Amino acid sequence: MPDIEKHIAEIWSLYGRHQLGRTFDLPELDDWTWDIPQVGPGIDVLGEVAGLRVLDLGAGVGRHAARLAALGADVTAVDASPTQYQRALARYPDTPGLRLVCADAVDHLREAAPYDLVYSVSGIPFLDPHRLLPALAAGLTPGGRLVFSALHTNSHGDGPSDSVTARPEILRLPGTDTEHRMPMWVLEPRLWEGLLVDHGLVVESVTTIDSPQAGQPLSYRLYAARRPESMLDPSRRCARITAPVEAGP
Repeated sequence: MPDIEKHIAEIWSLYGRHQLGRTFDLPELDDWTWDIPQVGPGIDVLGEVAGLRVLDLGAGVGRHAARLAALGADVTAVDASPTQYQRALARYPDTPGLRLVCADAVDHLREAAPYDLVYSVSGIPFLDPHRLLPALAAGLTPGGRLVFSALHTNSHGDGPSDSVTARPEILRLPGTDTEHRMPMWVLEPRLWEGLLVDHGLVVESVTTIDSPQAGQPLSYRLYAARRPESMLDPSRRCARITAPVEAGP
């Protein structure tokens, strides 16, 4: 894991440790949202999940994963933070259809059998897409889907970056004024789409999710992509595209 991602994981571990020390905990998930409550698509965007092998990437306390397990999916919930994993394990110690894993997402994808569906509620932007997306593309079954939300514009009105680089965003510990500067890949949609296509995925949709509050610029994008039934190795695909066309006799 690169140093920048180790730093991100350390901050999430501080967050999880803080939450473990609080008496308050989030209620069970009634309404599925992609990080802005009461707006945007819900769980229906995932389609029928019963019987599917599903990966929740950056699962946190595991509420979304538990919801899909209750619907009949075989769900693996992965988080790199030991304290976030602790929170999930304390909350869902023995939930049928739910497996909790503390691991780097890329390492897990490389070792696990392919998944029919990988989703992430705003977890993907905390990982370097150049490291994550090759493992994600290879970690999907042919025809498998990837669905994830990503920050587009923060609450201060700072829009997405025009290059594939991380920038600092603020993570505040709940119930305190303590803030941490957290590196995050906040990218323009064309960059996310280009990265997905470059790694052999077909982009199905990009959905805008804006804050419903007047004057609040906070905005996310929800990306849905699919691995084709047959996918060429990226180097072979590029070679085929750039090969010169020979003239006929």
